[in-house]
Amino acid sequence: MSNPDHYFSARPASTADLRPLHVRLRGTDVHVQVAAGVFSGDRLDLGTRVLLDAVDDPPATGTLVDVGCGWGPVTLALAQASPGARVYGVDVNERALDLTRRNAASLGLGNVTVLEAGAALARLAGAGTQVDEIWSNPPIRVGKAALHDLLRAWLALLAPTGRAQLVVQKNLGADSLHRWLADELGMDVARTASAKGFRVLTVRPGG
Repeated sequence: MSNPDHYFSARPASTADLRPLHVRLRGTDVHVQVAAGVFSGDRLDLGTRVLLDAVDDPPATGTLVDVGCGWGPVTLALAQASPGARVYGVDVNERALDLTRRNAASLGLGNVTVLEAGAALARLAGAGTQVDEIWSNPPIRVGKAALHDLLRAWLALLAPTGRAQLVVQKNLGADSLHRWLADELGMDVARTASAKGFRVLTVRPGG
């Protein structure tokens, strides 16, 4: 039996049959393309909806990053809210990157750059770019060690005044992640929302 597709696979095995989806992102109705083999490949998942409904607007300018972009709902919301900012949608999944590019282009969002996650990290870190805002529904199911490595790498790029907005399901370890971010990384962490079984954590550099 072949291995099942995971949304964190680099190359999904399932057929990339594009399907239209009408969805509302932070008060704006959009038409996008979705497909199997990416995270929540047929809808706007509940955690992402909680995140988008709970957080304040991102900065109007600067560098904004959606870590784990899937088909692009968070990237699109960031780009629509802050047309003067540079928005990066990043993922390890090639199909997710293609979908986010397609959806950003179809909505005329010229401030979006879509990159494989490792390449994005290398580009931003190599250029000394400080990230002003990260929004993410992080890939909890990759496992704790991989998740911690991912968050450690991205949070290290935050500007001193930057912040990350993370949504995590309570029964998948939101509270333990909160403690790890504070105790192990020394971040300033606040639970800014709790809805429908999810926590929204606002994370800022400590000190």
